[in-house]
Amino acid sequence: MLTRALIQSQIPIEELPGGTVLLRRGQVANKALHLLSGRVAFGVIEHGILVHQLGVIEGPLWLEAAAAMLGLPHAVDALAESPVTLQSMSLGQLKSHLKNLPEPLHTLMLDLAKAQRQQIEVAVSRLAKDADARFAEWLLRHAEPADAHGKLEVILHDRKRLIAAQLGIAPETFSRVLKHLRDRKLISGAGRVLNLLDPTGLQSLAGI
Repeated sequence: MLTRALIQSQIPIEELPGGTVLLRRGQVANKALHLLSGRVAFGVIEHGILVHQLGVIEGPLWLEAAAAMLGLPHAVDALAESPVTLQSMSLGQLKSHLKNLPEPLHTLMLDLAKAQRQQIEVAVSRLAKDADARFAEWLLRHAEPADAHGKLEVILHDRKRLIAAQLGIAPETFSRVLKHLRDRKLISGAGRVLNLLDPTGLQSLAGI
């Protein structure tokens, strides 16, 4: 659909060498990139180096088109691992093609873009943060009022092994993280109820 429109528009093909940064996290998407050929790695780039890799794709494929469709900054970095050939579609062209779709299909495309965006954000968050930071963020997301004085608690409805899997860490690491946060006086409690003693400290640890 969009690929056919790209071909029909006769947009010039661009050739770039391996090592070129194609997308940057936090940079507002001003066009949608279609990878015709070559290999691209997604992940987190720090100081010019891909330090955390989320995955590798090969063309033909659209590169994180969800950001362009939703008008959001890119959620992930993209680095050409080999020479690549690309075509780009401006936001105006992209939105025009989307608006010309039947309403149910247009809605479906946007819903899929939102779902993909959420998955990428979670994946990048896991890559970029250590286990303590991931768990601190998880605790803050699941916190509930414990009393009328503003204290917060988290009830562990799932088994610790399952929570560890959600965080992308081993169960043994999860146990060490719990002990570490208790030792730092950020949380207290045992069993299925954890008290958040220092929500501000947890926010600082999580980087949010």
